Order: sequence, then C-alpha cells, then structure tokens
Amino acid sequence: MSTENQLAVVPPKETALQVFQAPNGLDPYLQQIRAEIDSFVPDVSTKKGRDAIASIAHKVARSKTALDNVGKELVAELKEIPKKIDAERKRMRDTLDAWKDEVRAPLNEWEQAEADRVAKHEDRITMMREFASEAGEYDAQYLTDRIAQLEAIEVGTDWEEFEAEAHRVKAATLTTLQLALTKRQAYEAEQAELERLRAEAAQREQKEREERIAREAAEQAQREAEQRAQAERDAAAKREADAKAAAERRELELKLQAEQAEREKLEAQQRAEQAERKAIDDALLAVAEERRRLKEENDRIEAEAKAREADIAHKTAVLTSIKESFMGAGITEEQAKAIINMIRKGEVPSVSITY
Repeated sequence: MSTENQLAVVPPKETALQVFQAPNGLDPYLQQIRAEIDSFVPDVSTKKGRDAIASIAHKVARSKTALDNVGKELVAELKEIPKKIDAERKRMRDTLDAWKDEVRAPLNEWEQAEADRVAKHEDRITMMREFASEAGEYDAQYLTDRIAQLEAIEVGTDWEEFEAEAHRVKAATLTTLQLALTKRQAYEAEQAELERLRAEAAQREQKEREERIAREAAEQAQREAEQRAQAERDAAAKREADAKAAAERRELELKLQAEQAEREKLEAQQRAEQAERKAIDDALLAVAEERRRLKEENDRIEAEAKAREADIAHKTAVLTSIKESFMGAGITEEQAKAIINMIRKGEVPSVSITY
C-alpha cells in the first residue's frame, strides 16, 4: 500500500509484534493520524475544499487498513507455531509407539504361541465333554458311534499339563455315554413293540374305515344330488335379485356422481374467487407498505443530509468570519488560517472558538 494514500506509516515487521503486544502500542501511529486531521481545515464552499475533505477521509480509511493488515499478518504467523509443535509431537509419539511394538514383539509372539497351545488342549477337552451333552436325545446308533470316537482318542504325554484332566473327562464322558446307550436301547426296544401293536390296530381301523367310507359315499352322493338341485334354484333366484340390485345401484351411483360433480364445480368457483380476492388484497397491502417504507427512508436520508450540511455550513461560516476579521486587521489570509488552527488546537492560551 502506497504511503501517499495514508496518514501514517505502519510499524516495521521487525518491531510490529512488540508494538501490538504493548498496551496502547499503536498510540504513536494514531496520534500521527490525529495530528494530520487536526491540522486540516475543512472548506465545503469550493470543489477543491470538498475534494480535500474526501481525500483526508480516504487516507484515514487507508491508514486503518494498513495498520490492521500488519496485525493480521502477525496473527497468521503465530497460528502456524502450534501446528508445527503438534506435528513434531505426533512424529515423536508414532516413533516411540513403533519402538515399543518392536521391543515387545518377541514377548507377544511367545504369549500368542502359549495361548494357542493352551487353547488347543482346552478345545480337545471341551470336545470330549460335548460328546456327552444332551446324550439322552440321540438314538442308539449315534451314541455307539460317539463311544467309538471317544475310545479312539489317545491321552498321553502330548497333552502336557492337561493329561490328568483329559483322563478324567474321557472316563466321565464314556460313563455318561454308556449309561445313555443302555437307556436308549431299552427305550428303542419298547418303542418297537409299541409300533408293532399300533400297526395291528391300524390295520383293523383301516378295514372299518373303508367300510364306513363306502356307506358314507352312497349317502353323500344322494345328498349332493339334492343339494345341486336346490343350488340351481337358489342361483337362478340370486341372479335375478343381483341384476335388479345392480341396476338400482348404478342408477344411484350416477345420481350421486352428478351431485358430487356439481358440488365440486361450485366449490372450485368459490375457491377461485377467494384466491383472486386475496391476491388483490395482498398486492394492495404490499404496494401501500412499500410506499410507506420508501417515504420513511427518504425522510430519514433527507433529514440526516440537511443536518450534516447545516453543521458544516455553520462551522465554515464561523471560521470564515474569524478569518475575515483577522484579515480586516491587516493579517494575510495564510496567517489568519494559521492562527485559527493554533486556536483550534488549544495552542493559544485563554482563547477558543465557539460555534
């Protein structure tokens, strides 16, 4: 930013942080801007004077932007510091985690191998226990196969510290399966005898059922013939009644449809009229509201402009009157302006300007 468009230079980058950190650190730069403002005498009576006022105001705004940009740059640089610290912390944590995993790897491998070894023995013992689970629900052949499978399992030193438990579980499971097999064989023999007796009873029942079916078939044939005749009579009467009822229903439906169509047409006309009236009312209200708002806004703007013009004109008139008074006493115009500026700044004791 060109310094020609601002009233004060900005703090150099080397000292900007100290300036912004210090309480009221920007006061020297603000005072420099204030001095420029105080030394300026506004004159709205000429285009040159009005342009000068606009130029001073623009320079104040540019000074504000220049000073604020220095602060923004400082904040942006400071925000990068925590990011760099966090990145280094993460790199440190990741490195140490990797080293920890590297150091513990042999122990992890041993622990996993030990867990696998124990799990293998425990799974084999659990398998033997499960041979006896719900043994009473299986048939004799299934139990015989299970006993053979269990007896084929050899328990020896390869079971390591689980050898004793494996012997106990195998013996207990064999006892359970053999007891279940004895009970199951007795049950199946009993069921076979019951099945033979049921088969004989079923043969007798089948013969009696066939004889009964033959009698019932003859009776049923007679009833069906009578029922068919009655059904034909009933169907003819029903068809006649249905035809009459259908004609009456159709006539009623047509009448109701006509009445419904008339009601819907009337309701549609009423809705259209209501919508049209509402649209007109809404439009009139919107126009009235916009006119009222525009009038209030124009009145406010005009009042503010008149107040500003009146204040500037009054101050200019007072300063012009003072200047002309000095010039009437033989003082040049430049000298008169300089004296007025001194009075406005309070540099002339016991003298002030009243507007």
